[in-house]
Amino acid sequence: MDHPDSAGAADPVAAAQALGPLIAASAPGIEASRRFPPELVEALHRARLLRLLLPRSAAGEEVDPGTYLRAIIALAEHDASVAWNTYVANSATLIAAMLEPDAAAAIFADPRAVIAWGPPNGTVAAAVPGGYRVSGRFDFASGCRMASWMGVHCPVREADGSLRLNALGRPAIRTLLFPAAEARLIESWDAIGLRGTGSDSYAVEDVFVPERFSGSREEPERRRERGPLYAFTHQGLYAVGASGVALGTAGAMLRAFMALATGKAPRGQSLLAEDALVQAEVARATAQLGAARAWLLEMLGEMQAAARPDAPLPVEARARLRLGCAHAIQVAITVGDAAYRAAGTDAIRPGSPFERRFRDLHTLSQQIQARSAHFAAAGQVLLGRAPPGFL
Repeated sequence: MDHPDSAGAADPVAAAQALGPLIAASAPGIEASRRFPPELVEALHRARLLRLLLPRSAAGEEVDPGTYLRAIIALAEHDASVAWNTYVANSATLIAAMLEPDAAAAIFADPRAVIAWGPPNGTVAAAVPGGYRVSGRFDFASGCRMASWMGVHCPVREADGSLRLNALGRPAIRTLLFPAAEARLIESWDAIGLRGTGSDSYAVEDVFVPERFSGSREEPERRRERGPLYAFTHQGLYAVGASGVALGTAGAMLRAFMALATGKAPRGQSLLAEDALVQAEVARATAQLGAARAWLLEMLGEMQAAARPDAPLPVEARARLRLGCAHAIQVAITVGDAAYRAAGTDAIRPGSPFERRFRDLHTLSQQIQARSAHFAAAGQVLLGRAPPGFL
């Protein structure tokens, strides 16, 4: 199969921005159906926006993380669900850096290959000759409706009944990959926001996964790819993607309020844009959002430059990155809330520039990447008390 036209692949940010009109036109249908229309899925593939973190050896773009962040922000300015599924699909391609070349090629030779999966749960896979067998139900599989491959993350029970352990003596979590046709999708996603992600559930029944289609996200030092992008941990780049969705969504809300303020005058008052309190609030929000974005981009550039081919990022760098991402998400929520409140009744009507984005942003706020606990974990490292296994 020929690869999609790669026009725009050299500039993912411009490619993401160019999709703005199509995303805007598709947004109502995405919200209602919890699906992306085929023409949008095809456009994402043709722009190669679902291969930004995929190794070049597997026909990916392998962009630097700062460029990746800016591309996700650009998509989120138009629609948070599109940005979310793009970030999740890209995050899943990182597993290719842990696979043998023939396995990565088998998955990604199809230029429209997408992996989807849900987070670990209580499911345990069984080690069998040549691979693994797994049965269970998994939830929150963003993008599963456009996936060609699915995956599960779970501990492994050895033939003697014991659980396989990692280097820290904890149950090792193995990622198992299989064609999407081997999973049964279950329509379960009915959230207040990010509805277009279609983050449904799926079930597998005694699926056999060959050893070569398995890997570990817990062992970044064993990666096959040696490029600087893959010195970042999978969890770190997950956090970068979620930050991009938050920053882009909040930025769009702030700009929407600024446009509203130049034309809205509350009863008996001057335009909002002429109110000193509004002016100060807009300036403060602009500075907060810009500073959070700039700090995150700065550290991504520094870490990319310092990355070594023979080792993952040190724990101190991982903690700073986690801190920068958590900070960016929290700032974005604060700015989005301020824009929503300041817009008054214009914000509460369905279809306004605020209502859906407010729901999307607050749905994102409940996801693991937005947890306030990340600040405590990063603080432990900054104070020389790194918890074992910090990712």
